[in-house]
Amino acid sequence: MQQVVYFEDLGRRKYKEVWDYQECLLKKNTDIKGHLRNIAQNEPADPALDTSNYLIFVEHFPVYTLGKNGKESHILISESEMLNKGIEYFHINRGGDITFHGPEQVVGYPILDLEKFKTDLGWYLRSLEEVIILTMAEYGLKGERSVGETGVWLDTSIKGRERKICAMGIKCSRWITMHGFAFNINTDLNYFNNIVPCGIENKQVTSMQKELGQAIPIEEVKIKLRNNFEKVFNSTLINA
Repeated sequence: MQQVVYFEDLGRRKYKEVWDYQECLLKKNTDIKGHLRNIAQNEPADPALDTSNYLIFVEHFPVYTLGKNGKESHILISESEMLNKGIEYFHINRGGDITFHGPEQVVGYPILDLEKFKTDLGWYLRSLEEVIILTMAEYGLKGERSVGETGVWLDTSIKGRERKICAMGIKCSRWITMHGFAFNINTDLNYFNNIVPCGIENKQVTSMQKELGQAIPIEEVKIKLRNNFEKVFNSTLINA
Protein backbone atom coordinates (compact mmCIF):
# COMPACT_ATOMS: atom_id res chain seq x y z
CA MET A 1 0.00 0.00 0.00
CA GLN A 2 1.39 3.39 -1.00
CA GLN A 3 2.07 5.67 1.97
CA VAL A 4 1.70 9.44 2.23
CA VAL A 5 4.81 11.23 3.51
CA TYR A 6 4.68 14.91 4.43
CA PHE A 7 7.68 16.76 3.03
CA GLU A 8 9.39 19.91 4.31
CA ASP A 9 12.51 21.68 3.07
CA LEU A 10 13.68 23.83 5.98
CA GLY A 11 16.47 25.58 4.09
CA ARG A 12 19.56 26.34 6.19
CA ARG A 13 19.05 25.95 9.95
CA LYS A 14 21.04 25.45 13.14
CA TYR A 15 21.32 21.84 14.21
CA LYS A 16 19.63 21.99 17.61
CA GLU A 17 16.51 23.66 16.23
CA VAL A 18 15.92 20.82 13.76
CA TRP A 19 16.88 18.12 16.27
CA ASP A 20 14.20 19.48 18.61
CA TYR A 21 11.69 19.51 15.75
CA GLN A 22 12.43 15.87 14.94
CA GLU A 23 11.98 14.96 18.59
CA CYS A 24 8.56 16.66 18.60
CA LEU A 25 7.41 14.74 15.52
CA LEU A 26 8.71 11.46 16.92
CA LYS A 27 6.99 12.07 20.28
CA LYS A 28 3.73 12.93 18.55
CA ASN A 29 3.82 9.58 16.74
CA THR A 30 4.96 7.48 19.70
CA ASP A 31 2.26 9.08 21.91
CA ILE A 32 -0.38 8.12 19.33
CA LYS A 33 0.95 4.55 19.25
CA GLY A 34 0.96 4.35 23.02
CA HIS A 35 -2.61 5.62 23.20
CA LEU A 36 -3.85 3.18 20.55
CA ARG A 37 -2.24 0.25 22.37
CA ASN A 38 -3.85 1.27 25.64
CA ILE A 39 -7.35 1.40 24.21
CA ALA A 40 -9.47 -1.47 25.47
CA GLN A 41 -9.98 -4.15 22.82
CA ASN A 42 -13.74 -3.69 22.84
CA GLU A 43 -13.48 0.08 22.36
CA PRO A 44 -13.36 1.21 18.71
CA ALA A 45 -10.31 3.27 17.83
CA ASP A 46 -10.75 6.76 16.44
CA PRO A 47 -9.86 6.45 12.72
CA ALA A 48 -8.55 10.03 12.81
CA LEU A 49 -5.98 9.01 15.42
CA ASP A 50 -3.08 7.66 13.39
CA THR A 51 0.65 8.20 12.97
CA SER A 52 2.02 10.38 10.16
CA ASN A 53 5.17 10.03 8.07
CA TYR A 54 7.51 12.94 7.40
CA LEU A 55 10.62 13.66 5.34
CA ILE A 56 12.65 16.75 6.22
CA PHE A 57 15.43 18.20 4.07
CA VAL A 58 17.79 20.75 5.59
CA GLU A 59 21.26 22.23 5.26
CA HIS A 60 22.91 22.89 8.59
CA PHE A 61 25.30 25.57 9.66
CA PRO A 62 28.67 23.91 10.44
CA VAL A 63 28.29 21.33 13.21
CA TYR A 64 29.91 18.10 14.41
CA THR A 65 27.58 15.47 15.86
CA LEU A 66 28.72 12.42 17.81
CA GLY A 67 26.47 9.35 17.99
CA LYS A 68 25.47 7.92 21.37
CA ASN A 69 28.14 5.21 21.27
CA GLY A 70 30.73 7.24 19.38
CA LYS A 71 34.24 7.94 20.66
CA GLU A 72 35.22 11.47 21.61
CA SER A 73 38.78 10.55 20.64
CA HIS A 74 37.57 10.74 17.03
CA ILE A 75 37.24 14.52 17.44
CA LEU A 76 40.68 15.90 16.60
CA ILE A 77 40.17 19.53 17.66
CA SER A 78 39.22 21.11 20.98
CA GLU A 79 35.92 22.79 21.74
CA SER A 80 37.70 26.16 21.86
CA GLU A 81 39.06 25.53 18.36
CA MET A 82 35.56 24.65 17.19
CA LEU A 83 34.28 27.89 18.70
CA ASN A 84 36.97 29.88 16.91
CA LYS A 85 36.05 28.21 13.61
CA GLY A 86 32.31 28.81 14.15
CA ILE A 87 31.51 25.09 14.42
CA GLU A 88 28.91 23.78 16.88
CA TYR A 89 29.14 20.37 18.56
CA PHE A 90 26.48 18.00 19.93
CA HIS A 91 26.60 14.51 21.45
CA ILE A 92 23.32 13.09 20.22
CA ASN A 93 21.02 10.06 20.41
CA ARG A 94 21.51 8.43 17.00
CA GLY A 95 23.64 5.46 16.05
CA GLY A 96 27.00 5.92 14.40
CA ASP A 97 30.06 7.90 15.38
CA ILE A 98 31.26 11.44 14.58
CA THR A 99 30.21 13.27 11.44
CA PHE A 100 29.98 16.77 10.01
CA HIS A 101 26.97 18.68 8.73
CA GLY A 102 27.30 21.94 6.86
CA PRO A 103 26.28 24.13 3.93
CA GLU A 104 25.83 22.51 0.50
CA GLN A 105 25.14 19.12 2.09
CA VAL A 106 21.63 17.67 1.84
CA VAL A 107 20.63 16.25 5.21
CA GLY A 108 17.51 14.09 5.12
CA TYR A 109 15.51 13.25 8.25
CA PRO A 110 12.75 10.69 7.63
CA ILE A 111 10.34 10.36 10.55
CA LEU A 112 8.58 7.20 9.40
CA ASP A 113 6.32 4.67 11.07
CA LEU A 114 8.03 1.49 9.89
CA GLU A 115 4.94 -0.52 10.83
CA LYS A 116 3.47 1.08 7.68
CA PHE A 117 6.49 0.03 5.62
CA LYS A 118 8.54 -2.87 7.01
CA THR A 119 9.65 -3.51 10.58
CA ASP A 120 13.27 -4.23 9.71
CA LEU A 121 16.02 -1.69 10.46
CA GLY A 122 18.44 -3.41 8.08
CA TRP A 123 15.90 -3.06 5.27
CA TYR A 124 15.33 0.57 6.25
CA LEU A 125 19.02 1.51 6.13
CA ARG A 126 19.55 -0.34 2.83
CA SER A 127 16.52 1.51 1.43
CA LEU A 128 17.94 4.89 2.45
CA GLU A 129 21.21 3.90 0.80
CA GLU A 130 19.30 2.93 -2.34
CA VAL A 131 17.77 6.41 -2.56
CA ILE A 132 21.28 7.89 -2.64
CA ILE A 133 22.63 5.24 -5.04
CA LEU A 134 19.82 5.89 -7.54
CA THR A 135 20.36 9.65 -7.30
CA MET A 136 24.11 9.31 -7.89
CA ALA A 137 23.44 7.10 -10.91
CA GLU A 138 21.57 9.98 -12.55
CA TYR A 139 24.90 11.83 -12.53
CA GLY A 140 26.88 8.88 -13.86
CA LEU A 141 28.36 7.92 -10.49
CA LYS A 142 28.33 4.36 -9.12
CA GLY A 143 27.35 4.49 -5.47
CA GLU A 144 28.19 1.37 -3.50
CA ARG A 145 27.65 -0.23 -0.11
CA SER A 146 30.58 -1.19 2.10
CA VAL A 147 30.27 -4.51 3.94
CA GLY A 148 29.73 -3.94 7.67
CA GLU A 149 29.39 -0.17 7.28
CA THR A 150 26.40 2.05 6.63
CA GLY A 151 26.19 4.86 4.12
CA VAL A 152 27.12 5.14 0.45
CA TRP A 153 30.63 4.85 -0.92
CA LEU A 154 32.64 4.80 -4.13
CA ASP A 155 35.31 2.27 -5.16
CA THR A 156 34.85 0.00 -2.13
CA SER A 157 36.76 -2.83 -3.83
CA ILE A 158 39.92 -0.77 -4.40
CA LYS A 159 41.98 -0.58 -1.21
CA GLY A 160 43.09 2.98 -0.53
CA ARG A 161 40.53 4.39 -2.95
CA GLU A 162 37.41 3.85 -0.81
CA ARG A 163 35.61 7.14 -0.19
CA LYS A 164 32.34 7.93 1.52
CA ILE A 165 29.89 10.36 0.00
CA CYS A 166 26.86 9.87 2.26
CA ALA A 167 26.85 9.14 6.00
CA MET A 168 23.89 7.62 7.84
CA GLY A 169 22.80 7.30 11.45
CA ILE A 170 19.33 6.70 12.86
CA LYS A 171 17.29 6.31 16.00
CA CYS A 172 14.13 4.21 16.21
CA SER A 173 11.49 4.20 18.97
CA ARG A 174 8.32 2.06 18.73
CA TRP A 175 9.25 1.64 15.05
CA ILE A 176 9.26 5.42 14.52
CA THR A 177 12.52 6.61 12.95
CA MET A 178 14.45 9.86 13.23
CA HIS A 179 17.83 11.25 12.13
CA GLY A 180 18.88 9.91 8.72
CA PHE A 181 21.44 10.71 6.01
CA ALA A 182 23.96 13.43 5.12
CA PHE A 183 24.76 13.58 1.40
CA ASN A 184 27.79 15.66 0.38
CA ILE A 185 26.97 17.74 -2.67
CA ASN A 186 29.24 20.82 -2.79
CA THR A 187 30.32 20.41 0.83
CA ASP A 188 33.61 21.94 2.05
CA LEU A 189 35.48 18.71 2.76
CA ASN A 190 38.15 20.47 4.83
CA TYR A 191 35.82 20.23 7.82
CA PHE A 192 36.31 16.45 7.81
CA ASN A 193 40.03 16.90 8.49
CA ASN A 194 39.19 17.75 12.12
CA ILE A 195 37.51 14.39 12.83
CA VAL A 196 37.79 10.67 12.09
CA PRO A 197 34.63 10.58 9.94
CA CYS A 198 32.16 7.98 11.21
CA GLY A 199 35.00 6.57 13.31
CA ILE A 200 36.51 4.92 10.22
CA GLU A 201 40.25 5.49 9.84
CA ASN A 202 42.25 5.53 6.61
CA LYS A 203 39.25 6.08 4.34
CA GLN A 204 38.42 9.25 2.46
CA VAL A 205 35.35 11.47 2.32
CA THR A 206 34.17 12.89 -0.98
CA SER A 207 31.38 14.96 -2.53
CA MET A 208 29.44 15.16 -5.77
CA GLN A 209 31.40 18.29 -6.66
CA LYS A 210 34.76 16.59 -6.13
CA GLU A 211 33.76 13.51 -8.12
CA LEU A 212 32.28 15.43 -11.05
CA GLY A 213 34.73 18.32 -11.09
CA GLN A 214 32.06 20.99 -10.88
CA ALA A 215 29.46 22.41 -8.51
CA ILE A 216 26.09 20.68 -8.72
CA PRO A 217 22.82 22.66 -8.28
CA ILE A 218 21.67 21.49 -4.86
CA GLU A 219 17.99 22.13 -5.60
CA GLU A 220 18.28 19.84 -8.62
CA VAL A 221 19.71 17.09 -6.40
CA LYS A 222 16.85 17.53 -3.91
CA ILE A 223 14.28 16.95 -6.66
CA LYS A 224 16.01 13.73 -7.69
CA LEU A 225 16.24 12.59 -4.06
CA ARG A 226 12.53 13.20 -3.59
CA ASN A 227 11.63 11.23 -6.71
CA ASN A 228 13.86 8.32 -5.73
CA PHE A 229 12.55 8.32 -2.16
CA GLU A 230 9.03 7.91 -3.54
CA LYS A 231 10.15 4.99 -5.71
CA VAL A 232 12.12 3.14 -3.05
CA PHE A 233 9.60 3.64 -0.24
CA ASN A 234 6.50 3.26 -2.43
CA SER A 235 5.21 6.59 -1.18
CA THR A 236 3.81 9.93 -2.26
CA LEU A 237 5.46 13.07 -0.93
CA ILE A 238 3.08 15.91 -0.09
CA ASN A 239 4.31 19.34 0.93
CA ALA A 240 3.54 19.85 4.60
